[in-house]
Amino acid sequence: MRILKTSLKIRMSQQDAHYGGNLVDGASIMGLFGDAATELLIRHDGDEGLFRAYSEVNFLQPVYAGDFLEVEAEIVHVGNTSRKMEFSCYKYIQSRPDVSPSAADYLQDRILVANAKGTCVVLKDAQRKS
Repeated sequence: MRILKTSLKIRMSQQDAHYGGNLVDGASIMGLFGDAATELLIRHDGDEGLFRAYSEVNFLQPVYAGDFLEVEAEIVHVGNTSRKMEFSCYKYIQSRPDVSPSAADYLQDRILVANAKGTCVVLKDAQRKS
């Protein structure tokens, strides 16, 4: 059962490239998952809460500087203080440095580059909206 959902869009920049060939590290994507989780907690509870743990993280395709990503996140279960969430990260514009330094392709079918499951916690006395 979906309780609350959000979506973030961002372009990965040269500053996000961590490895040779302008490859973006997985930590950048996990940071986006954390940002989406924070938004969901604020909307659901009126508090940023804390990210407790990931139970699963999968990096499925490479991401490069210049790629545009869309992160989708949703709260799938609400406990007393815990909020279970699921995350997906899709590439929807792909940089094409092989064509020219500024070339890019809009992808008709997004590419799933990462997904995860995690649990966040909002202390009972911090819950203002539940």
